[in-house]
Amino acid sequence: MTTTETTFGFTLHGQDGPARTGAITMPRGTIRTPAFMPVGTAATVKAMYPGQVRDLGADVVLGNTYHLMLRPGAERMARLGGLHRFMRWDGPILTDSGGFQVMSLSALRKIDEAGVTFRSHIDGSTHHMSPERSIEIQGLLGSDIQMQLDECVRLPAGKPEIEKAMHLSLRWAERCRVAFGDQPGKAMFGIVQGGDLPVLRAESARALVDLDLKGYAVGGLAVGEPQETMFAMIEAVEPHLPQTKPRYLMGVGTPDDILGAVARGIDMFDCVMPTRAGRHGLAYTRHGKVNLRNARYAEDTTPLDEASPCPATRDYSRAYLHHLVRSNEILGMMLLTWNNLAYYQDLMAGARAAIRDGRYAEYCAQTREGWARAEAQAIPA
Repeated sequence: MTTTETTFGFTLHGQDGPARTGAITMPRGTIRTPAFMPVGTAATVKAMYPGQVRDLGADVVLGNTYHLMLRPGAERMARLGGLHRFMRWDGPILTDSGGFQVMSLSALRKIDEAGVTFRSHIDGSTHHMSPERSIEIQGLLGSDIQMQLDECVRLPAGKPEIEKAMHLSLRWAERCRVAFGDQPGKAMFGIVQGGDLPVLRAESARALVDLDLKGYAVGGLAVGEPQETMFAMIEAVEPHLPQTKPRYLMGVGTPDDILGAVARGIDMFDCVMPTRAGRHGLAYTRHGKVNLRNARYAEDTTPLDEASPCPATRDYSRAYLHHLVRSNEILGMMLLTWNNLAYYQDLMAGARAAIRDGRYAEYCAQTREGWARAEAQAIPA
């Protein structure tokens, strides 16, 4: 799906308190916000066909620089026509810089001013990624929204470590901006760091805004901190970000996390949770989470949600899904992933409509009430 747009743009269509709905316009398509981006780490949204992902309402997917540079390789991807052609996805693609994966997956990594040197988790080979190389790789992949290279610190951590990483990330952001240059129709986003310290978060946000980037992400969260900490960091950052540019909360999260972050002014999300949960027998529904491994579903002939437009949710019994999960059948992973991504996209569509209508708080309350009611009913008397 392409548009007539030749430049990157962001337009707000409505606001309900800090919650916003709008559209990011790019040559390859329009991203309706708030948006959930299915994660296609290695050029695939696991257990899904690209057409299915599009039909569920996803306007954009995420690819990962770290994984794709290791396999099949950025230069090879470019020779093959780029990531869009490779994975048969014609809409926008956002690529993460790889910084988080270097922190979480790589052995014997070394970080200095020049960049990060690390060993591949696949074969132990040594690689070096500078801010300039990260942008180069993302360009070879052909992504539409590219992220700066940053240093992501595990929490909890001390202030000196967090502050050092935050300032290094800012210097890398400026180098990434120079390397990215002027690319009409594409965008580079900066990443706000600062751990769980509001003062550092605000300082990082202000410095990134001074670089006049096309969008801003909040990184370094979704690493095990309490939800209230994540929300507090969003609240510390939001006043310093321009209203006219999109905001992206990286790696988040549960449906409840997303509802709360939208209420605090976030426009974009990504998370492996719905696809990973689907591969492990967990379904997200408007009635709450359903663990299909549980024996109580062995003879349950009801579907996950008879009112859902998604065939995986509507047309298969819980007993059958339970059987597939317990038998470790690939079809079970496919159906539950399909269900989960459908639920996440429906959640975002509902949020967009509620913000337009000025009833976002009511929408959140009703959604959470449905989860709580189902959870209460699931507890044996």
